[in-house]
Amino acid sequence: MSTTPRYLGPRRQHASVPSPTPVAEALRAHEGLNQLSARLEASRRRLRVIAPALPGALLASLQAGPIDEEGWSLLVANAAVAAKLRHLLPRLEALLAQAGLPGRIRVKLMQK
Repeated sequence: MSTTPRYLGPRRQHASVPSPTPVAEALRAHEGLNQLSARLEASRRRLRVIAPALPGALLASLQAGPIDEEGWSLLVANAAVAAKLRHLLPRLEALLAQAGLPGRIRVKLMQK
Protein backbone atom coordinates (compact mmCIF):
# COMPACT_ATOMS: atom_id res chain seq x y z
CA MET A 1 0.00 0.00 0.00
CA SER A 2 1.26 3.43 -0.90
CA THR A 3 1.70 6.10 1.74
CA THR A 4 1.58 9.13 -0.56
CA PRO A 5 -1.11 11.62 0.39
CA ARG A 6 -4.10 11.88 -1.91
CA TYR A 7 -4.58 15.59 -1.35
CA LEU A 8 -1.65 17.76 -2.29
CA GLY A 9 -3.25 21.15 -1.59
CA PRO A 10 -4.18 23.93 -3.97
CA ARG A 11 -2.09 24.45 -7.07
CA ARG A 12 0.01 27.54 -7.02
CA GLN A 13 -0.33 30.12 -9.76
CA HIS A 14 2.75 31.46 -11.41
CA ALA A 15 3.58 35.04 -10.53
CA SER A 16 4.00 35.90 -14.24
CA VAL A 17 0.24 35.65 -14.89
CA PRO A 18 -1.48 38.95 -14.02
CA SER A 19 -4.84 38.86 -12.33
CA PRO A 20 -7.72 39.68 -14.70
CA THR A 21 -9.20 43.18 -14.67
CA PRO A 22 -12.99 43.35 -14.39
CA VAL A 23 -14.61 44.68 -17.58
CA ALA A 24 -16.36 47.58 -15.82
CA GLU A 25 -13.04 48.72 -14.34
CA ALA A 26 -11.32 48.52 -17.72
CA LEU A 27 -14.08 50.57 -19.35
CA ARG A 28 -13.86 53.26 -16.65
CA ALA A 29 -10.10 53.48 -17.16
CA HIS A 30 -10.43 54.22 -20.90
CA GLU A 31 -11.21 57.91 -21.51
CA GLY A 32 -12.85 57.45 -24.92
CA LEU A 33 -15.13 54.67 -23.73
CA ASN A 34 -15.93 56.70 -20.62
CA GLN A 35 -17.12 59.62 -22.79
CA LEU A 36 -19.16 57.28 -24.98
CA SER A 37 -20.79 55.76 -21.91
CA ALA A 38 -21.70 59.24 -20.63
CA ARG A 39 -23.28 60.15 -23.99
CA LEU A 40 -25.29 56.94 -24.05
CA GLU A 41 -26.62 57.63 -20.57
CA ALA A 42 -27.49 61.24 -21.51
CA SER A 43 -29.40 59.97 -24.54
CA ARG A 44 -31.33 57.43 -22.44
CA ARG A 45 -32.12 60.14 -19.90
CA ARG A 46 -33.67 62.32 -22.61
CA LEU A 47 -35.83 59.42 -23.74
CA ARG A 48 -37.03 58.88 -20.15
CA VAL A 49 -37.97 62.58 -19.94
CA ILE A 50 -40.11 62.57 -23.10
CA ALA A 51 -41.58 59.06 -22.72
CA PRO A 52 -44.68 60.17 -20.72
CA ALA A 53 -45.65 62.59 -23.53
CA LEU A 54 -45.59 59.92 -26.24
CA PRO A 55 -48.76 58.08 -27.27
CA GLY A 56 -48.85 54.42 -26.16
CA ALA A 57 -47.48 52.37 -29.05
CA LEU A 58 -45.21 55.13 -30.34
CA LEU A 59 -42.58 54.56 -27.65
CA ALA A 60 -42.12 50.94 -28.76
CA SER A 61 -41.28 52.14 -32.29
CA LEU A 62 -38.33 54.36 -31.42
CA GLN A 63 -34.92 54.31 -29.80
CA ALA A 64 -32.69 56.92 -28.22
CA GLY A 65 -30.04 57.92 -30.74
CA PRO A 66 -26.75 59.79 -30.57
CA ILE A 67 -26.17 63.19 -28.97
CA ASP A 68 -23.80 65.71 -30.52
CA GLU A 69 -23.21 69.45 -30.59
CA GLU A 70 -26.22 70.00 -32.86
CA GLY A 71 -28.75 68.08 -30.78
CA TRP A 72 -30.21 64.66 -30.08
CA SER A 73 -31.46 62.06 -32.55
CA LEU A 74 -34.49 59.84 -32.10
CA LEU A 75 -34.31 56.71 -34.24
CA VAL A 76 -37.69 55.56 -35.55
CA ALA A 77 -38.86 52.31 -37.11
CA ASN A 78 -40.76 53.75 -40.08
CA ALA A 79 -41.92 56.90 -41.88
CA ALA A 80 -45.34 56.92 -40.18
CA VAL A 81 -43.73 57.10 -36.75
CA ALA A 82 -41.37 59.82 -38.00
CA ALA A 83 -44.32 61.91 -39.25
CA LYS A 84 -46.16 61.61 -35.94
CA LEU A 85 -43.02 62.51 -33.97
CA ARG A 86 -42.39 65.59 -36.10
CA HIS A 87 -45.81 66.90 -35.04
CA LEU A 88 -44.86 66.35 -31.39
CA LEU A 89 -41.37 67.91 -31.58
CA PRO A 90 -42.25 71.34 -30.11
CA ARG A 91 -43.85 69.68 -27.08
CA LEU A 92 -40.99 67.21 -26.65
CA GLU A 93 -38.33 69.93 -26.93
CA ALA A 94 -40.23 71.99 -24.33
CA LEU A 95 -40.22 68.99 -21.95
CA LEU A 96 -36.48 68.61 -22.37
CA ALA A 97 -35.93 72.32 -21.74
CA GLN A 98 -38.02 72.11 -18.54
CA ALA A 99 -35.83 69.21 -17.40
CA GLY A 100 -32.68 71.28 -18.00
CA LEU A 101 -31.78 69.43 -21.21
CA PRO A 102 -32.31 72.01 -23.95
CA GLY A 103 -31.50 71.23 -27.54
CA ARG A 104 -32.87 70.30 -30.90
CA ILE A 105 -34.40 66.87 -31.57
CA ARG A 106 -33.76 65.19 -34.93
CA VAL A 107 -35.92 62.31 -36.17
CA LYS A 108 -34.09 59.68 -38.22
CA LEU A 109 -35.21 56.38 -39.73
CA MET A 110 -33.41 53.28 -38.43
CA GLN A 111 -31.41 51.45 -41.05
CA LYS A 112 -32.54 47.89 -41.66
